[in-house]
Amino acid sequence: MKKYNKIVLAYSGGLDTSVIIPWLKENYDDPEIIAVSGDVGQGTELDGLNEKALKTGASKLYIEDLKQEFVDEYIFPTLKAGAKYEGEYLLGTSFARPIIAKRIVEIALKEGADAICHGCTGKGNDQVRFELAIKAFAPDMPVIAPWREWKIKSREEEIDYAESHNIPLKISRETNYSKDKNLWHLSHEGMDLEDPANEPQINKPGFLEMGVSPEMAPDTPEYVTISFEKGVPVKLNGNKLGGVELIEQLNQLGGKHGIGIIDLVENRLVGMKSRGVYETPGGTILYKAHSLLETLCLDRETMHFKAIAAQKFSELVYFGQWYTPLRKALSAFVDETQQHVTGEVRLKLYKGNLIPAGMTSPYSLYDAEIATFDEDDVYDQKDAQGFINLFGLPIKVQAKLNAKLNK
Repeated sequence: MKKYNKIVLAYSGGLDTSVIIPWLKENYDDPEIIAVSGDVGQGTELDGLNEKALKTGASKLYIEDLKQEFVDEYIFPTLKAGAKYEGEYLLGTSFARPIIAKRIVEIALKEGADAICHGCTGKGNDQVRFELAIKAFAPDMPVIAPWREWKIKSREEEIDYAESHNIPLKISRETNYSKDKNLWHLSHEGMDLEDPANEPQINKPGFLEMGVSPEMAPDTPEYVTISFEKGVPVKLNGNKLGGVELIEQLNQLGGKHGIGIIDLVENRLVGMKSRGVYETPGGTILYKAHSLLETLCLDRETMHFKAIAAQKFSELVYFGQWYTPLRKALSAFVDETQQHVTGEVRLKLYKGNLIPAGMTSPYSLYDAEIATFDEDDVYDQKDAQGFINLFGLPIKVQAKLNAKLNK
């Protein structure tokens, strides 16, 4: 293998990256390993990380607080776009990778590293997301991906390796789900979930971490009011909050009421289907509220075209193409559509359901006087006849031609 003197490792402290540090030492002629963890809201998962990284062979660990930038520059632009991959997935892992990779590149360049290493598998999407971001900021930087090189074939074999090297793990063979957690979501993959015929054990203690199942949620509903300015959530129940705190509080509320749990079979970028269970309580509330407000504030043509753009936006995020001209251009389009998406949305949270409970906006395009079924003085219903005649003219012409041809 090529000789590297200094390698910067994307480090989470999970199974993969815990094993990678000694593996790099053994297989790349004992290089210096600098570990970097991007704090995007993993919470207690970062506890004890510095001691663990040093104990397993790293020379130092950077823990970078990226939460505010993550919310402002990645989460909220995606929320404003209304982007959901394949109509359901709220992209929790997808948009966390570009910001982490960007910071890793910055540290690698500062440290004069020879290479960057990540623990993504050769079957997953994250390898693409990390490496496209690295190419965007350090196009000539070598990348080491142990899962594409080593002889380890499974998470079971990784655990064997960790045990043989006295590497402490927070998981066991019985709780060996592959998980990814950040401020926005928590994903669960692997084990019994690999068979789509198996029902997720969301009522089993310890499976869900961000909330409870709808069955375990309170019998009493709870109301929440979210205020938006230009598509960005700024207040929760009348209290002005920063984005990080707002999402944290919505996670608590949504989790309490069993909101935002989805069981999804998705099409990975590399071509296979994969099955996962996602918890996104606060994000699900924000998407619902934002979507409702847009029905009030966006005209029909903009709203319909934006839905098309949202699908493409979601694919770009999912495929790791955040740092591309098209994603930036779509964000510029989205920002323009959000100029009047300002107002308040009230929702009722009840056993996994989000029930609309009223909304207002100073830019509302809803005109009750025009829409009413009661008597009004602003809409002449006779005008509809001429509109229908003109709108249906192509159909009428085609019908006449068909009748002539069929004689």
